[in-house]
Amino acid sequence: MSQRDKTYFISDLHLGASYLDTTMCEKKVIRWLDSIKHDARRLILLGDILDYWFEYRHVVPRGYIRFLGKLAELSDSGIEIHWFTGNHDIWIFDYLPSEIGIVLHRKHEKLDIDGHTFFLSHGDDVGKRKFNFRFIQWLFRNRVAQWCYSWIHPDLTMILAHKWSSASRKKNDRKGEERFRGEKSEPLVQFAKEYIKENDVEYLIFGHRHILLDMMLTRNNRMIILGDWIRHFSYATFDGNNLVIDLFEPDE
Repeated sequence: MSQRDKTYFISDLHLGASYLDTTMCEKKVIRWLDSIKHDARRLILLGDILDYWFEYRHVVPRGYIRFLGKLAELSDSGIEIHWFTGNHDIWIFDYLPSEIGIVLHRKHEKLDIDGHTFFLSHGDDVGKRKFNFRFIQWLFRNRVAQWCYSWIHPDLTMILAHKWSSASRKKNDRKGEERFRGEKSEPLVQFAKEYIKENDVEYLIFGHRHILLDMMLTRNNRMIILGDWIRHFSYATFDGNNLVIDLFEPDE
């Protein structure tokens, strides 16, 4: 058996999205998780893993059974699982931490991983953001708003959430990669450059933007945007010394 000494990073699976073949996408993720379970010490999920999730007091959304079951299997085998919530899975509360044993992070954090410093964030809570996006985030995190939302029938909230998500994806698809106009205009790059001026951190890793970017900010500072599992099927691996980006393309 190989030694469990690697940390894996992945983001933006958007499992359950109405514009994806949910079963196919979920099974592909499961194959990837099976491929890393023998050498993974920890798995870090950097947000928007689920396209929509809202926990009621005694009810959780249907679906994701293969994925959640696999996470439980990995956790039970001793793999440390961290989940940073994104703007799509912001309403994870206590069900997944208590049932699976994941460590839930509701905002960006700086973590020590094998003696190296990492700044980790989904990417929606840092950098330059439009006012309407910041207002929606505030509203979604507001306890009173969450309580009011919980009284809407789940069938209706699911319909609304999937329509909103689908409309947003179509809008971004029309823009395509044009929304990334280079490193100088990328807001997460600008945030990272400012952040390292006053903070000691070696690696900064983000999701959210659905672009694949690996950039040396200075000789000692490197940032990565993880891509997604809609087009890229990308992830990062850290073995204690080297951080590598790879694509999952298993033999079918």
